[in-house]
Amino acid sequence: MDAISKFPLYLPGRESENNGHLSFISSDIRQEKTLLAHCTTHKGQVILEQEKYYPTKSYESFSEIVLHFMKDIGISEFSRIAVGTPGPVINGQCVSIRLPWMLDAEKIKTETGIDRVYLINDVEATAYGLADLCNDSLTSVYESDTPTTGNVAILAPGEGLGEAGLYYDGTYLRPFATEGGHSEFSPRTNIEVEFYQFLNQIYGIVSWENVLSKNGLFNIFRFLRDEKRHPLSEKLLAKLQDEEDFCVAIYRSVIEDQEQISTITLNTYLEFLAREANSLVLKLKATGGLLIGGELPFLFRDYIDKNRLYQKFMISDKMERLLKNIPIFMIPNDKMVLVGAAYYAAFSEI
Repeated sequence: MDAISKFPLYLPGRESENNGHLSFISSDIRQEKTLLAHCTTHKGQVILEQEKYYPTKSYESFSEIVLHFMKDIGISEFSRIAVGTPGPVINGQCVSIRLPWMLDAEKIKTETGIDRVYLINDVEATAYGLADLCNDSLTSVYESDTPTTGNVAILAPGEGLGEAGLYYDGTYLRPFATEGGHSEFSPRTNIEVEFYQFLNQIYGIVSWENVLSKNGLFNIFRFLRDEKRHPLSEKLLAKLQDEEDFCVAIYRSVIEDQEQISTITLNTYLEFLAREANSLVLKLKATGGLLIGGELPFLFRDYIDKNRLYQKFMISDKMERLLKNIPIFMIPNDKMVLVGAAYYAAFSEI
């Protein structure tokens, strides 16, 4: 079974002649870099023709990046643009704490000359990216002998903690965004109470994003370093100094050196990931499946113990029967936002 039949998305414009030969732009806007792609459509599929990264903070607006991209690839006219953005999209606008400027669909239309602008939350876009996946694109963590249908949950940690759902209407799955990553973190064990108190001194309100984002990985690490007094080896200190990305440095120190503090940091992070996955599935009653994506699971994909992740996911208050048949997949694809936003722009309307 391929991903299209496993996750039948509601894309009513996929068979429409109006969307058969489009030439448009799709984007994945992130805190440090923005990825743009020239896309075309053919027989209900999106084709990525050209891609280019731009440093987000070097531009005065998103429109400026788009105009730069159009000049770089030598194409001056496009029928539409998909804008995948971190943060809530409300009335055609997005104000994100991780971006240097506000996004406004009407303003983007005026400044770029592109008449149709589709502004979509990045994790909702990830859900639409399922339209482009084949079965081999999904890494199975757990599949039950008793397959189920229903809503689907997506958990995607990266710069922030993205969470989204797909509502099952009886025939199709309809993606929707949430801001569940900003719900409050609650400790379960005594050491987690200490961790919570540590974060409370820093943030006041402690959200799950403070635990499961890239900054969350650093929070676990500095709690172990500063409060629990775990030592750092010279090798780890060198990696932290040489490697620009803290998460990559920690991961390398686990894989290459079996560094104790790094290993505990990563294992703790993955336990918290399973915990929040459990909560998200229960809140959405996602009997159709759980998908784990985002930059950090993609980085850690070869380290993750699938059986351990599933066992931690299953720990619940009276809901083991619901959880035990839910399939869990990892998305080993770092362009889901770009691709999903493209499918949304191309085929969400007839």
